Amino acid sequence: MHKDEIADLLEEKYHNLLNWLEVQDEDKWLQGPEGKWTTGQQALHLLQSIKPLNDVLSMPRFWFKYAFGINNRDLRDYDMIVQRYLERLEEFKKNPAKASKKLKVPKIKDKKYILTRLQVESKKLQYKTRRISDKNLDTLVLPHPIMGKMPIRELLMWTAYHAEHHTKQLQKMY
Repeated sequence: MHKDEIADLLEEKYHNLLNWLEVQDEDKWLQGPEGKWTTGQQALHLLQSIKPLNDVLSMPRFWFKYAFGINNRDLRDYDMIVQRYLERLEEFKKNPAKASKKLKVPKIKDKKYILTRLQVESKKLQYKTRRISDKNLDTLVLPHPIMGKMPIRELLMWTAYHAEHHTKQLQKMY
């Protein structure tokens, strides 16, 4: 997938998510299905996953190579990334990380801040996606907590899907 298509996909997925969260009743922010995250926790989780990605993409490119190595396999397409993520997620659900169990429940007063930050971070990521070279997108890798090391291009596609995944969960169950 071309980087402009990835940036457009990020725009679409985060736009859908933010629109849904904005119109949802504030009372629902603190609610969720039994044993599942609240709407606020879902939004906070997405913010906590996109912010570090933006932060690391601001670092000098040579640092990536030394910190994480370089890509040593063929690139996966969007559908393969989604399929692999869903498989890994099933494994992860059997033994979730402590951090995901203890995600704080954001207050209603934090909703506007979280949604604004999500929008800003999404726009930053779109900008950075368009600016990074194709060579760096395909050769530099970053670690993902469930998926392992991924080329940046794949990680960006996964980030778009991640927003879609949570949007679908929210629309279905909340």
